[in-house]
Amino acid sequence: MTRLIGLVRYIILVAVLVTLVATTALILFGAIETYVVIRDIFSKGEFTSKVAKNLLLSFIEITDIFLLATVLYIVALGLYELFIDDRVPVPSWLEIHTLDDLKDKLIGVIIVVIGVGFLGQFTSWNGETNLLISGGGAALIIVALTFFLGQKSKKDKE
Repeated sequence: MTRLIGLVRYIILVAVLVTLVATTALILFGAIETYVVIRDIFSKGEFTSKVAKNLLLSFIEITDIFLLATVLYIVALGLYELFIDDRVPVPSWLEIHTLDDLKDKLIGVIIVVIGVGFLGQFTSWNGETNLLISGGGAALIIVALTFFLGQKSKKDKE
C-alpha cells in the first residue's frame, strides 16, 4: 500500500504537463499579440499621443499575459519539484522545496499581476468609471497577501 501511494504521486505529472502547455500557449499568444500590435502601429503610420497611449495600454496588457504565463510556469515547476524531483536545475531564487516556498513565490507574482492589471485600468481610464473602488480592491488584496507573507516570515524566524 505504501508503495502504491508513493507511485500515485506521479499523477501530478498530468497537472505539470497541462500547466506547461498552458504556459507555452500564453507565451506564444503574447509574442503573436506583440507582433500584431507593432505591425498595426507601423502600418497605419500615425504617431500621435493617442496612438502612443494605446500602444502603452496594449503593451501593459501583453505584459500581464506574460506574467500570468510566469505564474503557470512557477506552479508547474513547483508541483514537479514538490512531487517528482526537487533537483531541477533552476536559479536558487526559484528553488521550491516546500508548499510554503511555492505559495510565497506565487503570492509575489500575483501581487505584481494585480498591480499591472490596475495599471492597465488606470491608463485606459475614461474618466467615468470609479477607479477608487477598483484600486481599493486591488490594494486590499495586496495588503492581505503581504500581511500573510509577513506573518509567515515571522513564524519562520521564531
